[in-house]
Amino acid sequence: METLLEQQRRYHEERERLLKLMVDEYATKKNGEKERIHSEQRLKYLLDLHCNSTTKLKELYEDKDNERKAEIQALSGPNEFNEFYARLKQIKEFYKKHPSEISVPLSVEFEELTKAYNNVEEMSSLVEFTDEEGGGRYLDLNECYEQYLNLRGVEKVDYISYLMTFDHVFDIPRDRKNREYRKYIENLNAYLHNFATRIHPLLDIEAELVKVELEFQRQWLQGSFPGWASKETESALANTGAHLDLSAFSSWEELASLGLDRLKSALMALGLKCGGTLEERAQRLFSTKGKKTLDPSLIAKKPASKNANVQSRDNERHKEIAQLEALLYKYADLLSEQRAATKENVQRKQARTGGERDDSDAEASESDNDDLDDADDVPYNPKNLPLGWDGKPIPYWLYKLHGLNISYNCEICGNYTYKGPKAFQRHFAEWRHAHGMRCLGIPNTAHFANVTQIEDAITLWEKLKSQKQSERWIADQEEEFEDSLGNVVNRKTYEDLKRQGLL
Repeated sequence: METLLEQQRRYHEERERLLKLMVDEYATKKNGEKERIHSEQRLKYLLDLHCNSTTKLKELYEDKDNERKAEIQALSGPNEFNEFYARLKQIKEFYKKHPSEISVPLSVEFEELTKAYNNVEEMSSLVEFTDEEGGGRYLDLNECYEQYLNLRGVEKVDYISYLMTFDHVFDIPRDRKNREYRKYIENLNAYLHNFATRIHPLLDIEAELVKVELEFQRQWLQGSFPGWASKETESALANTGAHLDLSAFSSWEELASLGLDRLKSALMALGLKCGGTLEERAQRLFSTKGKKTLDPSLIAKKPASKNANVQSRDNERHKEIAQLEALLYKYADLLSEQRAATKENVQRKQARTGGERDDSDAEASESDNDDLDDADDVPYNPKNLPLGWDGKPIPYWLYKLHGLNISYNCEICGNYTYKGPKAFQRHFAEWRHAHGMRCLGIPNTAHFANVTQIEDAITLWEKLKSQKQSERWIADQEEEFEDSLGNVVNRKTYEDLKRQGLL
């Protein structure tokens, strides 16, 4: 029978021993990615034990039922010897009733725990990976890829392209993001979340997701979230129209010479009905000349707005889908290294023959069944060269031949560094650069090839817009009219002469 004070002492000892084990585990050298993941899993297990002991110790110190206070008073009161012998008697009676009961000290418990940590088979049960995941080095998105191919209205791509573009959901039209699409995003997020917790057990993913939620709410309120940005459906002229000075016109026939579109714009500016033939529009508009109040029968009725409840449900559904996409962007950022390694692994597999793949799988299974990974198995790589298809560093001459010793920096990608000209040229069509250009409000077209600076991209975009503006066809200056005498003038001059009665 353990007293409260003995429980406190035991929890303190347990916390100290757990801290020592965590320090020793953290200081141990890790020879590979598999060792690192298993080490972090052990640290996570020890950290959970430490938090559990701390919680129980805190409850004892809070002493909500005053049992600890009563026990201390009994030990420090005038009858402390009577209390001591009474407890000694309880201990003797307990072991008389339970003669086979053995109290194992914490030192023995932690010795057994240390032995279990040194046993690879027992510790591998803390985390499990599929064969495709390669012990936590690669992603296994085959099921999500099949589900993606079954979506309607999405571009069908191969598996390698899908690995590099599965987070490009901002390119999918919002009218295609239905229930099946939402189910696909939920399954993809569930797998990525599970994989991230397995390879990064010490990362506080929940805190990261809270930050994503706050940033998403801010972007959603501003209407700037990728793929769901608020867009203007009509121009300012179509919405408000352009007012027309009627004092220069003496009859509705003169107004009719302006054409259907101009009369419609003037009617919309006054809030009048804008339908009908050319004569009806001209007469309707001319009837308002000199009047301060408009005829109610001429005022256009506002179109019935969409049901508020239906619109609210649609907005809520769209927001939930966009929130899932925000989580997907975060998971893709957290697993960027594993994502690139998965692409290289799939490309290596596709480049091998069937016999080579079988031999490689057999070697991988044998290496996974080894109890301890020997430090000698790590390839000697002092210059940190990339690994080839056989898992060994590529030759240095090949490293320099491909220009992998040259680094390229792209400011549009968030100052991301690319190794080698091939990777640098390829990144202009990848998701990171495309997202950076989208954030700048610039289309990622061929005009911006090899442009890596934000200022240069904005300057070039302004220049392209000015060129396009100068090339636009202006009706008032370029549309030609012929008067009764055969003189050819532009539209603006023709309308001025007609209004003045000089034709």
